[in-house]
Amino acid sequence: MSTGLRAQKGDVVYVHYLGKYQGGKVFDTSIASEAKKNGIFSLSRDYKPLQVKLGAGQVIPGFEEALLGMGINEEKEVTIPPEKGYGTSSRHPMAGKTLVFYLKITNIVRGPSPSTSALTKK
Repeated sequence: MSTGLRAQKGDVVYVHYLGKYQGGKVFDTSIASEAKKNGIFSLSRDYKPLQVKLGAGQVIPGFEEALLGMGINEEKEVTIPPEKGYGTSSRHPMAGKTLVFYLKITNIVRGPSPSTSALTKK
Protein backbone atom coordinates (compact mmCIF):
# COMPACT_ATOMS: atom_id res chain seq x y z
CA MET A 1 0.00 0.00 0.00
CA SER A 2 1.41 3.38 -0.99
CA THR A 3 1.58 6.18 1.58
CA GLY A 4 1.23 8.86 -1.07
CA LEU A 5 4.84 9.94 -0.51
CA ARG A 6 6.66 10.41 -3.84
CA ALA A 7 10.45 10.24 -4.22
CA GLN A 8 12.14 13.58 -4.84
CA LYS A 9 15.69 14.95 -4.89
CA GLY A 10 17.23 14.89 -1.42
CA ASP A 11 15.27 11.79 -0.36
CA VAL A 12 16.87 8.46 0.44
CA VAL A 13 15.02 5.67 -1.31
CA TYR A 14 15.33 1.93 -0.78
CA VAL A 15 14.80 0.07 -4.03
CA HIS A 16 14.78 -3.56 -5.08
CA TYR A 17 15.98 -3.92 -8.65
CA LEU A 18 16.67 -6.44 -11.37
CA GLY A 19 18.97 -5.33 -14.19
CA LYS A 20 19.16 -7.09 -17.53
CA TYR A 21 20.47 -6.54 -21.01
CA GLN A 22 18.00 -5.91 -23.83
CA GLY A 23 18.28 -9.56 -24.85
CA GLY A 24 16.94 -10.59 -21.43
CA LYS A 25 20.12 -11.81 -19.68
CA VAL A 26 20.12 -10.69 -16.03
CA PHE A 27 23.40 -9.07 -14.94
CA ASP A 28 22.53 -7.85 -11.42
CA THR A 29 19.75 -7.88 -8.83
CA SER A 30 19.07 -7.06 -5.19
CA ILE A 31 16.65 -10.00 -4.95
CA ALA A 32 18.17 -13.34 -3.82
CA SER A 33 15.52 -15.54 -5.46
CA GLU A 34 16.06 -13.79 -8.82
CA ALA A 35 19.84 -14.13 -8.49
CA LYS A 36 19.46 -17.88 -7.87
CA LYS A 37 16.98 -18.28 -10.73
CA ASN A 38 19.36 -16.52 -13.13
CA GLY A 39 22.58 -18.23 -12.01
CA ILE A 40 24.25 -15.12 -10.56
CA PHE A 41 23.74 -15.77 -6.83
CA SER A 42 26.73 -15.06 -4.59
CA LEU A 43 27.01 -16.06 -0.91
CA SER A 44 29.24 -13.03 -0.29
CA ARG A 45 26.51 -10.62 -1.38
CA ASP A 46 23.88 -9.12 0.93
CA TYR A 47 20.58 -9.20 -0.99
CA LYS A 48 18.51 -6.26 0.21
CA PRO A 49 17.09 -3.05 -1.25
CA LEU A 50 19.70 -0.64 -2.59
CA GLN A 51 19.88 2.64 -0.65
CA VAL A 52 20.11 5.67 -2.96
CA LYS A 53 20.19 9.37 -2.04
CA LEU A 54 18.44 11.07 -4.94
CA GLY A 55 20.39 13.93 -6.46
CA ALA A 56 23.76 12.68 -5.15
CA GLY A 57 24.84 10.90 -8.34
CA GLN A 58 25.22 7.52 -6.63
CA VAL A 59 23.73 5.55 -9.53
CA ILE A 60 23.62 5.95 -13.32
CA PRO A 61 21.46 8.91 -14.44
CA GLY A 62 18.68 6.85 -16.05
CA PHE A 63 18.26 4.75 -12.89
CA GLU A 64 17.98 7.85 -10.69
CA GLU A 65 15.58 9.60 -13.09
CA ALA A 66 13.32 6.53 -13.05
CA LEU A 67 13.11 6.64 -9.23
CA LEU A 68 12.01 10.28 -9.10
CA GLY A 69 8.26 10.51 -8.55
CA MET A 70 7.82 6.85 -7.60
CA GLY A 71 5.93 5.91 -4.43
CA ILE A 72 6.47 3.22 -1.81
CA ASN A 73 5.65 -0.26 -3.19
CA GLU A 74 5.38 1.16 -6.71
CA GLU A 75 6.93 -1.01 -9.42
CA LYS A 76 8.31 0.12 -12.75
CA GLU A 77 10.24 -1.30 -15.66
CA VAL A 78 12.51 1.19 -17.42
CA THR A 79 14.78 0.97 -20.46
CA ILE A 80 17.97 3.01 -20.10
CA PRO A 81 19.93 3.94 -23.23
CA PRO A 82 23.76 4.11 -23.06
CA GLU A 83 23.66 7.93 -22.84
CA LYS A 84 21.76 7.67 -19.52
CA GLY A 85 23.73 4.60 -18.41
CA TYR A 86 27.46 3.99 -18.70
CA GLY A 87 28.00 6.11 -21.82
CA THR A 88 28.84 5.14 -25.35
CA SER A 89 32.63 5.22 -25.37
CA SER A 90 33.93 4.81 -21.81
CA ARG A 91 36.05 1.85 -20.73
CA HIS A 92 33.25 0.50 -18.54
CA PRO A 93 32.20 -3.02 -19.65
CA MET A 94 28.58 -1.84 -19.95
CA ALA A 95 29.41 1.19 -22.11
CA GLY A 96 27.32 1.24 -25.26
CA LYS A 97 24.69 -1.11 -23.86
CA THR A 98 20.99 -0.43 -23.42
CA LEU A 99 19.89 -1.70 -20.00
CA VAL A 100 16.47 -2.70 -18.70
CA PHE A 101 15.67 -2.38 -15.00
CA TYR A 102 12.71 -3.61 -12.96
CA LEU A 103 12.39 -1.32 -9.91
CA LYS A 104 10.34 -1.48 -6.72
CA ILE A 105 10.69 1.17 -4.02
CA THR A 106 10.35 -0.33 -0.54
CA ASN A 107 10.85 2.86 1.51
CA ILE A 108 11.39 6.60 1.17
CA VAL A 109 13.09 8.72 3.84
CA ARG A 110 12.25 12.35 3.19
CA GLY A 111 15.23 14.67 2.88
CA PRO A 112 15.26 18.30 3.97
CA SER A 113 12.78 20.39 2.01
CA PRO A 114 14.39 22.84 -0.43
CA SER A 115 11.62 25.35 0.28
CA THR A 116 12.08 25.61 4.06
CA SER A 117 13.56 29.07 3.70
CA ALA A 118 10.30 30.23 2.12
CA LEU A 119 8.54 29.48 5.41
CA THR A 120 10.50 32.04 7.43
CA LYS A 121 8.68 35.11 8.75
CA LYS A 122 9.04 38.44 6.98
